[in-house]
Amino acid sequence: MTLRPAKPDDFPFIRSLASRLENAPFITDEDEAALAAYLADPTARLLIWEPEGHRAGYALFCEIGGPSGAVELRRLALDVTGRGLGQVFVRKLVDYGFLSLAAKRVWLDASGENLRAQATYARAGFTLEGRLRQHWYRPILGRTVDMLLYGMLRAEWEALEPLPAQA
Repeated sequence: MTLRPAKPDDFPFIRSLASRLENAPFITDEDEAALAAYLADPTARLLIWEPEGHRAGYALFCEIGGPSGAVELRRLALDVTGRGLGQVFVRKLVDYGFLSLAAKRVWLDASGENLRAQATYARAGFTLEGRLRQHWYRPILGRTVDMLLYGMLRAEWEALEPLPAQA
């Protein structure tokens, strides 16, 4: 299963996922200029997941190379949900963070209302580290929601069972 750097011709795919009605409360849709800035930023990686030769998801890592070794998995989305791919996708991203980005810690956040993401992150081995109450204004909802903070340390990642070879 392949993670590759995004290119400008991937921007419509990325934006299509971020703007879907079911994703809009949880994912910020950024315009092409913002996406292009990530491609030029040495502290960011915008990636496309192609498990079977076609685009199936995207992710954005930020804060790469800082002195703490913490790397933020800022954004991720799948094209098709409900088929059990979320666990594999998140694990591939976590592996990428620790192996390719040399992270000492990978962290991410989730909306307090995104129960699917919360369950996926917990099953993937992330620890819920905190809740910022009524922290994140979501325009599509017209209100502020809680933001949950999750983290995984390198030692915790090293203790995970390896993914099966076919994953």
